[in-house]
Amino acid sequence: MTVLTSKININAKAAADNRAEMLKFLEQLSENMEKSRFQGKEHHIAKARKRNKLLARERIELLLDEDSPFLELLPLAGLEAKGFGAGGTNVAGIGLVQGKLCLINSNVGTRKGGSIDYATLAKSLRVNDIAVENQLPCINLVESGGANLPDQARCFNIGGRAFKDITNRSKKGLTTISIVFGNATAGGAYVPGMSDFAIFQKQSAKVFLAGPPLVKMATNEEATDEELGGAEMHSRVSGVSDYLAEDEYDAIRIARDIMQFVKVSNPHLIPDGKIHPPKYEAEEILSVVPANIKKPFDIRELIMRITDGSEFSEFKPEYGNTLITGWAKIHGYPIGIIGNNGVIFSESANKGAQFIQLCNKNDIPIIFIQNTTGYMVGKAYEEGGIIKNGAKLINAVSNSEVPHITLMIGNSYGAGNYGMNGRSYKPRFLFTYPNAKIGVMGAEQLAGVMEIVQRASAKSRGEEYDEKHGEMVKMMLMQEADSKSSSWYSTSELWDDGVIDPRETRNYLGFSLAVVYNQEIKGTDGYGVWRH
Repeated sequence: MTVLTSKININAKAAADNRAEMLKFLEQLSENMEKSRFQGKEHHIAKARKRNKLLARERIELLLDEDSPFLELLPLAGLEAKGFGAGGTNVAGIGLVQGKLCLINSNVGTRKGGSIDYATLAKSLRVNDIAVENQLPCINLVESGGANLPDQARCFNIGGRAFKDITNRSKKGLTTISIVFGNATAGGAYVPGMSDFAIFQKQSAKVFLAGPPLVKMATNEEATDEELGGAEMHSRVSGVSDYLAEDEYDAIRIARDIMQFVKVSNPHLIPDGKIHPPKYEAEEILSVVPANIKKPFDIRELIMRITDGSEFSEFKPEYGNTLITGWAKIHGYPIGIIGNNGVIFSESANKGAQFIQLCNKNDIPIIFIQNTTGYMVGKAYEEGGIIKNGAKLINAVSNSEVPHITLMIGNSYGAGNYGMNGRSYKPRFLFTYPNAKIGVMGAEQLAGVMEIVQRASAKSRGEEYDEKHGEMVKMMLMQEADSKSSSWYSTSELWDDGVIDPRETRNYLGFSLAVVYNQEIKGTDGYGVWRH
């Protein structure tokens, strides 16, 4: 492979200025991540400590193998929504338990009692999808008061899917282990009830469809929490529990013991030999990827800072040069890379579609690096078939069967988002840089289009266009569009699996590749109709 060489003077003032701008974005990322690590008010945490309870993140740490990495997923879900705040009331991610990759979902019982708002539910459903797509066993660390009642209208219908997912995974041979440390009431009782293995903590787990007040109201029967759903009753009488744990440490030990015997996929590939790091420091990414997404840059400058040995075997380097395609390795894993170098022309779309076919022929996963305002428009380009050629790229993305991972580093507008495997095209993982923007079009373009429409409308009515009012409306539209295209809004809405520090790109991609290579990778020969 060719070793890429940087053409950027990393010591130039422009690079230093860009780094300073990127660091401002990272300050905001750090502040938002701090919000996501909030595990409840001090008096709630103190109460948990008094009862010898561990916090959600402490449970995960004890469950994981020593020195295991942990790929936290969707930590900022609900960041800007009306709900419980960044990350909701669960912590979810992938790590190693007994040397096996597992999806772990831990309720934050000290935050709103672990009650589930809409963002928390949506996050749980997304990580369930990740578990199925990547053939991962799941471990639930349960302590939840169930659905947040003010959210029940939004949560009820989609919430039932969570239980369906558990049993569907079991049918596929994907084990679910649930450890119940506290409440798992009403519908939440079905989480351990439908799991392959259920571990209940003595004198702490409370699992029932209806608590004492509701039972009294419905049947006039008097019963205590322990009688209705205590760990000892479920372990010795009902059989809902498979293991009775003495305390939290014992419960986690039991789960780790079970994982020794759980069947998992055999890794499709384990990299061997020495893995060569990039020739350039990850720190330089802050200087070379534009903080201002209006500034163009060569995507190769990022590629050389994340691939093994900065090597990249470029495909069709002289053709369709606003889309860069080629092969490389990251942490020893073979990959195809498709990266934007600006707007997508017909030639670029055709090249991308052909490259996707080649990756499928050779069973190689693809990383899409998004930085585009979309497909080229204009009379000449419409006559040149930009629609049919753009459709080829979308066709190839839609029907490709090798795993896809998407990285949004700048612009992600219009159908360019679709052709570059945006969220609606279901990549295995999608990560975003904090400076990235996503939407139908940029804020200025959207406001400009609306101004043209309003001027035409006024003219058709025979009225004079109100310049002052029009300017005010234009500014309001720009502000609204800009705020709802930010990385913070998109991650709040679960349009990605996390906003990341650009310097950690190689590690995030490497871990994601270890997950997707955990099962056999098989491409396809089948596509829809190509319009020629």
